[in-house]
Amino acid sequence: MGSAAGCEKNTLRIAGLIVALTAGVATWAIAPSAFAQNAGNNGLNITASPDARLLLTANQLTFNQDTEVVVATGAVRVDYDGYQMVARRLEYHQRTGRLKAFGDIEMIEPDGNKIYAQELDVTDDFADGFVNALRIERPDNTRIVADSAQRLDGERTTLNNGVYTACDICEKDPSKPPLWQIKARRVTQNGKTRTIRLEGAHFEMFGQPIAYIPFLTVPDHTVKRKSGFLLPSFSYSKELGAKLGVPYYFALNPHYDLTVTVSGYSRQGFLTEAEFRQRFENGSHVLKIAGIHQLTPEAFSAGTVDASNTNRGLVASQGEFQINPRWMFGWDVMLQSDNSFANTYGISGYNNVTQVSTIYLTGLSGRNYFDMRSFYFDVQSTLTSSTAEKEQPIVHPSLDYSRTFDQPVMGGELNLDVNVLSLTRRTAEIDTTNGRYPGVEGTNTRLTTELEWKRTFVTDSGLLLTPMAAARGDVNFLNVDAPAGYTGPFTTQSTPTRGLLTAGLEARYPVQIMTTSASHVLEPIGQIFVRNDEQLAGGLPNEDAQSFVFDASTLFERDKFSGYDRIEGGTRANVGFRYTGTFNNGVSLRGVFGQSYQIAGLNSFATDDLVNVGSASGLETTRSDFVGSIGMDLPSGFSMTAEGRFDERSFELERSDIGVTYTSRRLSTSFAHTIVQPQPGYGSSTSRNELKGSASLRFAEFWRAFGSMSYDIEDNIMSNNTVGFGYNDECFAFSLAYTQERDVNQAVDWSIGARISLRTLGDINFGSSDLAGITGSQ
Repeated sequence: MGSAAGCEKNTLRIAGLIVALTAGVATWAIAPSAFAQNAGNNGLNITASPDARLLLTANQLTFNQDTEVVVATGAVRVDYDGYQMVARRLEYHQRTGRLKAFGDIEMIEPDGNKIYAQELDVTDDFADGFVNALRIERPDNTRIVADSAQRLDGERTTLNNGVYTACDICEKDPSKPPLWQIKARRVTQNGKTRTIRLEGAHFEMFGQPIAYIPFLTVPDHTVKRKSGFLLPSFSYSKELGAKLGVPYYFALNPHYDLTVTVSGYSRQGFLTEAEFRQRFENGSHVLKIAGIHQLTPEAFSAGTVDASNTNRGLVASQGEFQINPRWMFGWDVMLQSDNSFANTYGISGYNNVTQVSTIYLTGLSGRNYFDMRSFYFDVQSTLTSSTAEKEQPIVHPSLDYSRTFDQPVMGGELNLDVNVLSLTRRTAEIDTTNGRYPGVEGTNTRLTTELEWKRTFVTDSGLLLTPMAAARGDVNFLNVDAPAGYTGPFTTQSTPTRGLLTAGLEARYPVQIMTTSASHVLEPIGQIFVRNDEQLAGGLPNEDAQSFVFDASTLFERDKFSGYDRIEGGTRANVGFRYTGTFNNGVSLRGVFGQSYQIAGLNSFATDDLVNVGSASGLETTRSDFVGSIGMDLPSGFSMTAEGRFDERSFELERSDIGVTYTSRRLSTSFAHTIVQPQPGYGSSTSRNELKGSASLRFAEFWRAFGSMSYDIEDNIMSNNTVGFGYNDECFAFSLAYTQERDVNQAVDWSIGARISLRTLGDINFGSSDLAGITGSQ
């Protein structure tokens, strides 16, 4: 019994030693920049249940009383609390306190790590030990190999001739080197300093060394974050020159850190960026600062913002906090020295042509919703004379509140919607070419409240009837200048009000037709809404209802305008039908077709406003244009959707949108074709005929070609196109893309972008092209 107990005790110590020896190995090869985020726990200490039982099986178990050696031989297997180990021979020397295992040692940890060795020799207190021919396979498909591993003084673990890779080993020729690997003559983990020191380390690709580091010290897996250099970035542009960006990470505190990046530009000098991140119990905050003293501003086009400024910079702040389980508060704001710094230098997160700064408060509880936001639109332009930013509104704020009452009212659903929009525009926005006035100068505040009730009845014959009623009221507070040159109706009241009462009924009669091979559902739909006319139609500023498309998706909407500034008034009927079909062979079909009728009252879509939103929309006549859509999905991966609007008299095509996608194991494609006839009053005096497409073709096991394009058929211009190729296997990815952009004058702007990705190590980007959205993956 004593021998068996000692065997149980020391078999657990074998498992513990192997884990201790290999815990540092599993992380030494991770790039220093990734340790704070990617280092995992490889179990320096085995955590076993106090009730766990050890099961030891072997062909033979002997105890030599003269030598005091316990020996288990022949198919030795140990199972203990999720740990499994096998070996050919296991010895415990009681006199010297040494534990030895020999021959094809294999251990599987509960987390999936597989650890292999040929020989193990360790003291029973783990202070000293040796493992020969060590190999580790981790669940993330990474591998670590070493000729030997040694543990001294209970604190230092050393691997001799260690190799790390995330690539698969060639099955046909295991001696063939993986695509990439990291080798080191010696790897030492110091448990006291919690560091891993690499000596004689080099990075290999295709078996050839391409980078050498004499020595390097990085934190071990027990260190959550550690200061150090991150992966550099490279790019090139005509005005800035060649760029090399080197970031350095400061682990200041468990709750906050700092990354400082110094980017050297061959033509403009050094750009310094600092990003400070702090996490709180209920949220986080990021502060970003960037600045540069341009050495050669004359490299930019004369008369631009870039050429007119020497010292440039920005300050940006982003935060989000969970006030409680229902409420969220946050912001994302930027302030820069001039109108184009962030865009010119590609400051991450703030380089959009229109950069939106916002502060928001959001609440969500069940079916109730609250959202309040303020906006500032920073239009980044290099033109010193640009007024685009002043023409954008400063929103202070926009508020949306929606509440669906829990208890039914007269057996139906009662919903309350509230919208508040308050904004100031410093300069009026005028489209002189098309005679439109998208924005008026001054301050405009509008409060809208609407209460809606509806209930659905199902008759014995299957007819669905949904009566509804709604009441809406608006009040505006105007301190604006009348748009210069506008001849339409524009109110001179400072506090205009308007109201709308609606009574409506919707009838649907779905009919299902079953056959041996398919199921079809036909659903005729009819709606009628009785309302008073839109008051002050076209006489109020239109800020949030400028975008409008009449198609099958809006046919059955009670109010087809996209925002609150316009109201659909008068009595209107919407008539049409829906169809869905499913077939046993996996094919599915769907379709919608219908028309809308202005029965009585003022047609809001025939009443122009500052932006002529209803002009040539298809709803400005008593009988609207016909609208429809069809869709088809095939089990082969092919899908098609087509939407169209047709003239109500001649049935000529006024607008069409066709989308086609196909996805298979080798090919992925997506194409869209849009045709829009001229809408002179709505800002488009010419036809629009555009084709967009993208495709990715896997032509070999790991290789693919990809491309995308936008072609203006009307003007015969390839506005932009991208072609490239990529390689992607289990451990390495590479993409190279060439992009061209053309304007109406056929002027061409081109760029080249490349990205290299080494799994578990990180990505390296070359150039400024964003390949993420066009390369795809299969």
